[in-house]
Amino acid sequence: MRVAVTGTPGTGKTSATRLLEGEDVDEDGGTHSVIHLNELIESDEGLWTERDDDRGSLVADLEAIADRIGDWDGILESHLAHHFEADRVVVLRCAPELLEDRLIERGEPPATARENAESEALDVILSEAVERFGRENIYEIDTTDAEPDAVADAIRAVIDGDREPSAGTVDFTGYL
Repeated sequence: MRVAVTGTPGTGKTSATRLLEGEDVDEDGGTHSVIHLNELIESDEGLWTERDDDRGSLVADLEAIADRIGDWDGILESHLAHHFEADRVVVLRCAPELLEDRLIERGEPPATARENAESEALDVILSEAVERFGRENIYEIDTTDAEPDAVADAIRAVIDGDREPSAGTVDFTGYL
């Protein structure tokens, strides 16, 4: 099964998926395999086309990434994960005010943090995921007041089929 874990930067994707990495998934000794896509992009110059100095980021080459990951299996984690084939898509959400604070704390420029907070309020990633995969394949998780282990538990429930699709259940438009 291919599970894309996506969301605006700062919603907790990496923290939660690191807790799932290598975890037993079946009695045959299988484990959760996690591709941390941003790390892969940063480590391979062939997966990005240019540096965006204004945002302090790399511009990803989605076609090159698709070729590199091939017919992947497991968990694909990144704010770009919903651009790739998946069976289920988990969209992590976070209150824009908290998201902005998190991004500034980790060193993002205030303008970038504000842009990401506004994108979160406007449901940008959720909308893209629903458009590509349909509401029936989207699992929205609000991470605002959740610890990483609780978010990992929610992702695990999606993987195990113990959680119903839930696109459109989180609303941060009041931020705007």
